[in-house]
Amino acid sequence: MSKTSTITEGHNSPRTVTLMNGSVYSFNSNVSTTLEKIPVIDASKIWSRRLQDRQAVAEEIREASRKIGFFYLINHGIDQEYADEVMRQAKRFFALPEQKKMEVFTGLVPNEYVGFHPMECYNRNGWKHQDLSEAFNWAYDPAEDPEAVDQDQPSVSIWPSDTPGFREGLYAYHTELLRLSRRLTRIFALALHLPEDYFDKYVRRPEAGMRILHYPEQKHTVEEQNGIGAHTDVECFTIVTQDSAGGLEVLSKSGNWVKAEPIPGSSVVNIADCFMRQTNDFFVSTVHRVINKSGRERYSAPFFFGFDRDKLLEAIPTCVSEGNPMKYPIMSGGEYYEWRTNRQKRTNTYNTDTGN
Repeated sequence: MSKTSTITEGHNSPRTVTLMNGSVYSFNSNVSTTLEKIPVIDASKIWSRRLQDRQAVAEEIREASRKIGFFYLINHGIDQEYADEVMRQAKRFFALPEQKKMEVFTGLVPNEYVGFHPMECYNRNGWKHQDLSEAFNWAYDPAEDPEAVDQDQPSVSIWPSDTPGFREGLYAYHTELLRLSRRLTRIFALALHLPEDYFDKYVRRPEAGMRILHYPEQKHTVEEQNGIGAHTDVECFTIVTQDSAGGLEVLSKSGNWVKAEPIPGSSVVNIADCFMRQTNDFFVSTVHRVINKSGRERYSAPFFFGFDRDKLLEAIPTCVSEGNPMKYPIMSGGEYYEWRTNRQKRTNTYNTDTGN
């Protein structure tokens, strides 16, 4: 789930991105660049039985998570067919009539981000035109988790009727990403110089939502419209599957929009707000956006992984000290998620039409 932001520009001053938490980021230009690079990390050794191999990958992730908060993951162990099927299902769903998609409108589910988010229903940065994208979100379902503590717990997701294979195709990939994310959580523990199993208790019933998105080609300028406006994600980390159209851009510390150009077979991983809070800003939750000027439609599928909603977002021991105390108030992951969800959904322009 993304977090809303606004963008302002003074007459002779740099443009700035102001997030909902009050943080302000400057950027130099709306023109993106490939001169700065996002790290590419070979994940094959995260599955190694040798601790030294896993620690080596963890140190690469530590560096990337500190410096830019984004990295590509290659050789991650998930068969490409799962991602391809999700993209097929995304094209199938978004081609449905609007009335059919609105049967699962997100406004029907209070306090949750699941369901259909119609085209141009948000304007995250207050541009002249609404964000040019539509999405469908679904949530963690214990019944689809081989490691679930209680597979009988209900899921909050809502699904369109008469779409055989849709739910199954999405959850098949979701389950694979869940397995990868639990392993990455252990690698992140090593990256923070903690025992490898430090986060195990946090991910028995994780916050593990996913979405598919459709971006038509943007006809308006970047100054007037984005596919998705500049934002940060909410949970611990996000694993993004994107097609070959490109369009994902990351705001570097130097103030440039850096293109996250597609690498076949890779996933893009980014740190999100909850992890930044728990690491006391040691990890960076980086502002990013989507601009689709590819000349064709773009599809993507981000997987948002976070800790159990009942767990407190307490400081990581290696990230605080007497001279560097915790910067954030302690709350549960569920409280933080609900607040961000409702802040975002209240801006949905379709709410009035449905009485929500």
